[in-house]
Amino acid sequence: MPHPPHQSLQVAAVQGLHGRPAAVPKPRIPARAGDGPWHADAVCRRDEAGLFFAPSKEPTAARLSREEAAKRVCARCPVMVACREHALLQPEPYGVWGGLTAAERRVVLARMRRRSAELRQAPGTGPIAAAG
Repeated sequence: MPHPPHQSLQVAAVQGLHGRPAAVPKPRIPARAGDGPWHADAVCRRDEAGLFFAPSKEPTAARLSREEAAKRVCARCPVMVACREHALLQPEPYGVWGGLTAAERRVVLARMRRRSAELRQAPGTGPIAAAG
């Protein structure tokens, strides 16, 4: 499974020629079908993955605190909408993406499915018309 854009990408300096620090190039995230260039501008690329993904057996209070911190990072991200769309289209089952937790994305997806089903339903064939 490819790594999400939230993976830790901290870049360390190494000693270059003449003792001057030389920057190590940032690791590239493997491209996935459908991924757009929004990954490159994601603020979360500079933050720890642990902020966006839960460790195993995380206590509820710690999870809620961590998710709120991740959402604050998302709130200042210039590609939050693209990230959210990606997470809803994939759908991403874990982590905070586009300012939404996995549970919040499940609610959004359920609402979208319900709304889509309502729109597909032909006029006059709903439960109220059948009762009339």
